[in-house]
Amino acid sequence: MRVFKGILNFFLSLRTAIWLLIGLLLLLLFGSFIMPKSVEFQSINLLPLFTWLKASPFKVSWWLSGSVFLLFLLTANTILCSIESIIKKHEMKQWLLIISPQIIHIGFLFILLAHLFSSIGSMRANVVAYEGSHLILPNGIVLEMKNIIADLSPDGYIINYRADIGYLEEEGKMLKQDSLSPNEPSFYRGLGLYLKNIQLHPVRVVLLEVSREPGALLALIGGILFLIGTVILVAMKIVKEK
Repeated sequence: MRVFKGILNFFLSLRTAIWLLIGLLLLLLFGSFIMPKSVEFQSINLLPLFTWLKASPFKVSWWLSGSVFLLFLLTANTILCSIESIIKKHEMKQWLLIISPQIIHIGFLFILLAHLFSSIGSMRANVVAYEGSHLILPNGIVLEMKNIIADLSPDGYIINYRADIGYLEEEGKMLKQDSLSPNEPSFYRGLGLYLKNIQLHPVRVVLLEVSREPGALLALIGGILFLIGTVILVAMKIVKEK
């Protein structure tokens, strides 16, 4: 019982949160210096984080594993501190002033959860597609590169370009038609397609980036909650001071 109470007091302490943040910053600062010097980190953006950690030497990735562990402890600290704060202040009349920091904490937790999901199931790859070609995407859908269109300046320089695409079943049934441009990606069944580059001669061809970010929606929700909680907290503080 005494051990459990000691663990609980550890996670309920604001001092714990401060030390965890300091430790996390130090590890990330250390990592920012050794990442450019290690060839192992060249593939870190191409693989899910946990897949990369499993395949990388521990002597190179230890600081990143340590950062993940500290984030786990920080998450537990945030959840327990939020619960304790609500229980202790439930009788206060200014409910918005009580709940707004907890909304910020929930937003922070959603962002961490989003990174966790992406660390497990994300993917990113580059592929070259010719006009009229068909590609099988990681989700089993067939991508048809219908047309590659470019607008040229009077001097012959490309000023704008796009690609018309179609998503098909393996049997050839059209599921969806869409278009890609540098600032307008296409999303379908958990995959995102980004148009990265184009070549017109000797044949029309584009460079595509195919990515999957399972934590994207959670990150959006977390960002919105974080913003809402911050705005409410600042507004209530201003009203209280007046």
